[in-house]
Amino acid sequence: MQRLLAVLAAGRRCAELGTAFGEGAEAIASTAASLVTTELDPERAGIARERLAGLPNVEFFEGDWGDILPPRGPFELVFLDAGGWGNDSAGKRQLAVDLLAPGGLLVKDDMTPGFPGPDPVREWLSGQHDLVACEILTTRETAAIVAAKRS
Repeated sequence: MQRLLAVLAAGRRCAELGTAFGEGAEAIASTAASLVTTELDPERAGIARERLAGLPNVEFFEGDWGDILPPRGPFELVFLDAGGWGNDSAGKRQLAVDLLAPGGLLVKDDMTPGFPGPDPVREWLSGQHDLVACEILTTRETAAIVAAKRS
């Protein structure tokens, strides 16, 4: 997954929603023009802050991405690495799409191919009129969805 992120991020203005421990951010930063990344959990944020320190093209923030990222957008790549995508009560799914510039890429990992029953995240991404999406196997048991925002 890190290699895929590095390829997709090459030369782009990027955002990550949910830094966790900084592994994805580190991969994105290795090729991106810039990265703005956020983590809500204070313990994870501390670890990520240390891991990303010294990377000149990374801005790291602790807090809610919904408050932090919109004024800094639009972005050419948005990596959805935060949890909670199954419940859209706050309308954050559309907010994530709105962060994208026309032609920008949205990536969601940690998908399970052959998920039994309806998968609200997969259905949402494949059903967006302003996105064109495909699912890519990243291992035998996991997948990522990559979507491009229509102009």
